[in-house]
Amino acid sequence: MALVKRFPTDPRVDFSGKRTITTALSAFLVVASIVLVAVQGLNFGVDFRGGILMEIRTKSDTADIGEIRDTMNGLGLGDVTIQRFGEPDTVLINIQEQEGGSDAQQQAIEQVRNALDPMVADYRRVEFVGPKVGEELKQAGILATVLALGAMALYIWFRFEWQFAAAGLAALIHDVIATLGFFALTQLEFNLGTVAAVLTIAGYSINDTVVIFDRVRETLRKYKRKAMPELLNIALNSTLTRTLLTSGTTLVALIALAIFGGAVIRSFTWGLIFGVVIGTYSSVGLAAPLLTLLGVKPSTMTTGEESEKETAARVTGQQS
Repeated sequence: MALVKRFPTDPRVDFSGKRTITTALSAFLVVASIVLVAVQGLNFGVDFRGGILMEIRTKSDTADIGEIRDTMNGLGLGDVTIQRFGEPDTVLINIQEQEGGSDAQQQAIEQVRNALDPMVADYRRVEFVGPKVGEELKQAGILATVLALGAMALYIWFRFEWQFAAAGLAALIHDVIATLGFFALTQLEFNLGTVAAVLTIAGYSINDTVVIFDRVRETLRKYKRKAMPELLNIALNSTLTRTLLTSGTTLVALIALAIFGGAVIRSFTWGLIFGVVIGTYSSVGLAAPLLTLLGVKPSTMTTGEESEKETAARVTGQQS
């Protein structure tokens, strides 16, 4: 509570004066993310790339990764990834798809079981995803993301003006690309849960952007003769405390999940943490400045709509 009370009630940050820096930073993030994805690629999970996934619990309190790796390498199953998964005695094994269809996959699973049985106490999970299914899931994930971004842009266009829709869509695309760059940089597993995280980030970001856009529109109608940079500063400063508190409380919950949630949701949680930070930044540092570049000013607002003060003043003048 004491920390909340220390937030300024009337901040006076010159956001407009820094719009060149923030838009340049956003452009750099997008370009760097695209390069990272193209060069380093995403660490696709079994959901997308296909293959065999096995989660095992070893008999010893701490799994001997080296011994498990030596055993797996001797089976001749191709590319095998082994990593500790949450608890010290739990290991996740990813095996590339075997040639020969489902029968070959089943044989590979039995081969692994026979080799690891002396050191394994429990097989917690054994899954197989074919390459066709993985490709279909990739396409479905891309389609879901594109449709979600398009629907959000249409909503903003309907509620505001086309310039707001264009700025909001640009900020959303920026957030999605930057998040993909984050996953390419960290090599966290990119799976169906991660796609859900990307869509959640888009929803969170657009909610923040709509709140700011609504205040920008209100400010444009209220102050007809002020310059656009000054109007943006008024709108952004009036929503700054709300934005920081909302993002801060969300991050507290996500950080708790990242610490105590375990390895199963690690990619999902860290993706959301990064997304909340980048989404908050883009709403203030990219979406709002783009309105100026797109020519938004008081005269572009719908002429048939008046602010409450203007309407009250006109009615008072008529009565007198």
